Amino acid sequence: MSHNIAATVAGFIVATISGAGYLGIVVLMAIESACIPIPSEIIMPFSGYLVYTGRFNLFLVATAGALGCNLGSTIAYAIGRYGGRPLVERWGPYILISRSDLAAADRFFERYGGIAVLVGRLLPVIRTFIALPAGIARLPQLKFQIYTFIGSWPWCFALAYIGYKLGQKWNTDPRLHAIFQRFDWLIIAFVGLAVVWYVWRHLRRTRD
Repeated sequence: MSHNIAATVAGFIVATISGAGYLGIVVLMAIESACIPIPSEIIMPFSGYLVYTGRFNLFLVATAGALGCNLGSTIAYAIGRYGGRPLVERWGPYILISRSDLAAADRFFERYGGIAVLVGRLLPVIRTFIALPAGIARLPQLKFQIYTFIGSWPWCFALAYIGYKLGQKWNTDPRLHAIFQRFDWLIIAFVGLAVVWYVWRHLRRTRD
């Protein structure tokens, strides 16, 4: 079952970015930043690979990713601001938000205040959930949006750059180039395995 879910999610990521272009990146990163388990660690490197193919521009890819982070984080922020922690704790497990994930984001926000939104966007796990405690604490909306964008852009750029460099590597290594030209499904398989790992890790954490 998990493999079927992974294949579906992987196909959705690839089809969305391939079909919708920059808008697809915005949408997928918005979903990820709204605490839905579609990992940016897959979205942005694949987008970077398409930069290598000549379809996208690296800086525009990073900007589209950051804009998506702002969009999705606004939803999570609103849930925290208007629903409060009880709502998050009640419904969080249904979207793979464990109590330990939320507690880690809470501690990070309590320690660093508003600047935690900016710094937290550069940290795995924390970046996905930091909008919730920011909303619960009623951080000013303008400050939240600015910190989210400034913190998200380098993250998106770095992941896209990794995908871009991997694309270059595939091109310069004849063996890898031949493999990926002949077996496009290997890219889907790689994305699928990454999704399986991501979902499994969060399912395990929701039981904490």
